[in-house]
Amino acid sequence: MKYLDEYRDGDKVKAQLQALRRLVGRPWQVMEICGGQTHNFLKSGLEGLLPDKITLVHGPGCPVCVTPVELIDKAIAIARRPEVIFCSYGDMLRVPGSETDLLAVKAEGGDVRMVYSPLDALKLAEQNPDRKVVFFSIGFETTAPMSATAAMLAKPRGISNFYLLAAHMLVPPAITAILAAPGCQVQGLLAPGHVCTISGYEDYEPIAEKWRIPIVITGFEPLDLVQGLYMLIAQLEQGTFKVENQYRRATKREGNLAAKASMAEVFAICDRKWRGIGNIPNSGYCLRPEYAEMDAEKVFEVQAITREEPEACIAGLVLQGRKKPTECSAFGTVCTPQHPLGAPMVSSEGACAAYFRYSKKN
Repeated sequence: MKYLDEYRDGDKVKAQLQALRRLVGRPWQVMEICGGQTHNFLKSGLEGLLPDKITLVHGPGCPVCVTPVELIDKAIAIARRPEVIFCSYGDMLRVPGSETDLLAVKAEGGDVRMVYSPLDALKLAEQNPDRKVVFFSIGFETTAPMSATAAMLAKPRGISNFYLLAAHMLVPPAITAILAAPGCQVQGLLAPGHVCTISGYEDYEPIAEKWRIPIVITGFEPLDLVQGLYMLIAQLEQGTFKVENQYRRATKREGNLAAKASMAEVFAICDRKWRGIGNIPNSGYCLRPEYAEMDAEKVFEVQAITREEPEACIAGLVLQGRKKPTECSAFGTVCTPQHPLGAPMVSSEGACAAYFRYSKKN
């Protein structure tokens, strides 16, 4: 398949790895931001094939993982209401709140449904005018356009029983927060290709300039990842710091202008709390006043719910690249995919789930 098979070519990957080994001269610590990158580094065995001088650490690019406990509890409170059909992507159903999760609410009799798109939830609202249909609108810039489209379609169709529990987050502010934290050891960044396909990468250029750190946008196949690493290490060895785009087959500097326009129509930038990290200014999307009637958090009056993260879970340290999942005392014992303490062990993009499934250290 074009744009896929050639990026899984073993001979090309081997040649790029050999070139990378010849290139690297000093120890470097690199953060791959996206959880999809983390999983594919481990799943393909690439992490174990990299030169010893390259250390990979994992970032906050898993939207399920960074959704805070209190927002899960707000979702649970709404999902328990008898008049509500609560819709969510599958990964979110098992993410633990402070006491339970959405899947348990479903087992208790709550009408909780897994959907593949907010448009599925919108269709349910149209088909069930006597119910209130809430979509758990999570994700980074990648999924926000679909949530915006659903909201924009609801109005002209006169669908007044459709709501969004808005939880979208923006990647660049989180990167800035990580780089600004005392003791940060990250020297280069592999930026998320899917996010940048929507948002572009203009917002990453000031980050590279301010923190004097190279950033390379990469795809997710084995050759993408090794090529991206090669480009990043080349900058580090040369002492340069700019944004480069390895994922040119999908990503442009300006991003997807139509998708960005739909997000700007429905969402405004706001502060957002991140699991294990805390509040990051201007790092989220909230519904604009023109769409206030769809704001589930306000309509169902759950704004006052606040929760602290569980002390036993080091998700925040993992999401900031400060700890490996295997450094957690609960990893693989108290915390497993069947009985997770935190979201990174649940999500298909979570670093802890990747280590549990693929790492030989487990």
